[in-house]
Amino acid sequence: MAEVLALIDYGAGNLHSVANALKAAGAPHVTVTANPDVVRAADRIVLPGVGSFKACAAGLWGIPHMVEGMTERVHVGGAPFLGICVGMQLLATRGLEHGETEGLDWIAGEVRLIERTDPAIKVPHMGWNDVSPGLHDPASGLVEAGEAYFLHSYHFAPDDGRTVAAMTDHGGGLVAAVARDNVVGVQFHPEKSQAYGLALLSRFLEWKP
Repeated sequence: MAEVLALIDYGAGNLHSVANALKAAGAPHVTVTANPDVVRAADRIVLPGVGSFKACAAGLWGIPHMVEGMTERVHVGGAPFLGICVGMQLLATRGLEHGETEGLDWIAGEVRLIERTDPAIKVPHMGWNDVSPGLHDPASGLVEAGEAYFLHSYHFAPDDGRTVAAMTDHGGGLVAAVARDNVVGVQFHPEKSQAYGLALLSRFLEWKP
């Protein structure tokens, strides 16, 4: 029986593009859903996100029982989980965009504004940039070296460097991916990263953490 991948619709994601990219990467069954019961039964879960941390958190927590359903399926059921852009940032303990907002706290840390150490450095960080895998490889080879498309003004600063799966450089090091156990998050957009992004999604579909 084909695996079911739940792509969570909470009003804050580039759902059409992400769904198409997942299908192109080989996902046999992508279910776009706002139903926590569907999430509880899914084999894999993807949480996209575009916009501010505060607005995305409000959208996710605004769906009754969705956070509980995700938590149960991922932390108890062991389903592989991928967070994309703000979907990755929501893994943090808190976000500091438009005031302090509670995150999922699945990977301890906070989401902060990118500091401009050089006037030539533009914020938001937008466009193609290198992705360099972290030293500890917490994602078991899921995030490989390459170039990906970024669009963000805030960045994830984890408390534990061992959860950093990849870095990028934009006037200094920024976390490009985080991972812990069966949870991985990428700051870049795989659905906009052409062959590199599709290859990462394909590896996620095969990932057995």
